[in-house]
Amino acid sequence: VAERRTLGYHLTEISTLFLFCRYNIKALIGRGSFSRVVRVEHRATKQPFAIKIIETKAKEGREVCESELNVLRRVSHRNIIQLMEVFESHERVYMVMELATGGELFDRIIAKGSFTERDATRVLQMVLDSIKYLHSLGITHRDLKPENLLYYHPGVDSKILVTDFGLASSGNKAGDWLMRTTCGTPEYIAPEILLRKPYTNAVDAWALGVITYIMLSGSMPFEEENRTRLYRMILKGRYSFAGEPWPNVSNLAKDFITRLLTIDPNDRMTASQALKHPWIVTMAASSSMKNLHRSISQNLMRRASSRCHSSKSGHSSGSNKSRRNWEKDLLERNLKYQPHHELQ
Repeated sequence: VAERRTLGYHLTEISTLFLFCRYNIKALIGRGSFSRVVRVEHRATKQPFAIKIIETKAKEGREVCESELNVLRRVSHRNIIQLMEVFESHERVYMVMELATGGELFDRIIAKGSFTERDATRVLQMVLDSIKYLHSLGITHRDLKPENLLYYHPGVDSKILVTDFGLASSGNKAGDWLMRTTCGTPEYIAPEILLRKPYTNAVDAWALGVITYIMLSGSMPFEEENRTRLYRMILKGRYSFAGEPWPNVSNLAKDFITRLLTIDPNDRMTASQALKHPWIVTMAASSSMKNLHRSISQNLMRRASSRCHSSKSGHSSGSNKSRRNWEKDLLERNLKYQPHHELQ
């Protein structure tokens, strides 16, 4: 048994060696509770990729890793981030994925200079098509939010990629499987999850309703710093179309949101139904629409500013030190595994 464990340990070290021999680590892109994402370059082809590094010592990290790998190994869709290969060490899993360089959805909206309902429907067509595909495979994302919708490249014709499947659940293809785990991001959680009832993939449709509301206004439909009051708002479905820019938003768009932000999941639109909604069908083909950009970008920036201000007290020198140590450790590992001819 001891020999088998030793062999397993050496095999994972060899796997890590292959990783650093094949890829050159360039920069840290982002970090989460159990993971880091770095930008890398393939040494032979010079092609850029992203590597998601998940710490698997803790049970939660292992669960996140398993969820993500279970999904990414099964899927192949132009609007879902693609997994290229996987490496494992004793305490980490390294997932090599295609690199999205176009930024997050809302960063692009702010920088764009103009944003119309037609623009929104084009984004939603891509996202809905990917969610319809996931649901057909028995996969529920469970953490859809703007931060997990990335542009593949900076160009105006870039596709959207759905990312981050750490909370995803895989069931049967019939679409009627039930989930029970309470999870997700507070502002995007569906009422049935808050009620701790068994739920279906309809929770993804609710999150898409929240995302659409934000896309067209720059504001959250349910926003409250007090978590208890926030959940009460969600449970009652209490949101409004008052204030800018809603007077300039079409009734079809509002109907689309309303059909997604429906309390009863049985009455909520599915991804397939949403793709056939008149707003998606007619607006995507429209050419002349009102520019909602000013109100949207102002609301988005105001919200970002308030969040940044409220989170300043939460940052400590300790966390920054930890991040610097992690970066140093990663770069040292990268240097350690450099091919000898590159070190001369």
